[in-house]
Amino acid sequence: MPSRKNPSRRTRVLAGGAALAVLGAGAAGTVAANAADSTDAAPAAPAAARGGELTQSTHLTLDAATKAARAAVEAAEKDGRHVSVAVVDRNGNTLVTLRGDGAGPQSYASAERKAYTAVSWNAPTSELAGRLAQAPTLKDIPGTLFLAGGTPVTAKGAPVAGIGVAGAPSGDLDERYAQAGAAVLGR
Repeated sequence: MPSRKNPSRRTRVLAGGAALAVLGAGAAGTVAANAADSTDAAPAAPAAARGGELTQSTHLTLDAATKAARAAVEAAEKDGRHVSVAVVDRNGNTLVTLRGDGAGPQSYASAERKAYTAVSWNAPTSELAGRLAQAPTLKDIPGTLFLAGGTPVTAKGAPVAGIGVAGAPSGDLDERYAQAGAAVLGR
């Protein structure tokens, strides 16, 4: 049987030092983890805003948005038109989008962008399209579309939603259908 050579003193010191380093790191990690989990720390109190630092806003309900979108699609269908309708909230977030049977693929995104544009400026998009002559860079604002077919919905003079319609042969028709949707809300 071959004989084993005893490790040198230097090898034993290095191996022992490495073992101590590993044990020390483990112990330090355990202490740090326990410190982070300590239940002795007082929980942070929620910050409370003062009354003068708050605003209130009115939002259209999902039921109302759906009712408006259906009314717009039905108005278009009565005329034999195939459109898409989008209703967005005050912040421009889509609440409802309906793509009518036979509506073109581009109409979906266009309806959303018209609704977003109408609520952002609190004005019909046909009116806003006229402003491009004086300020052509408006069209560069992301998410907007300055073509007729969008109308805002207001409550107490403030915009609460936008309705956009796209897919009819003209923007005037799109806007008429958007207004039909807004009309069911008692605009």
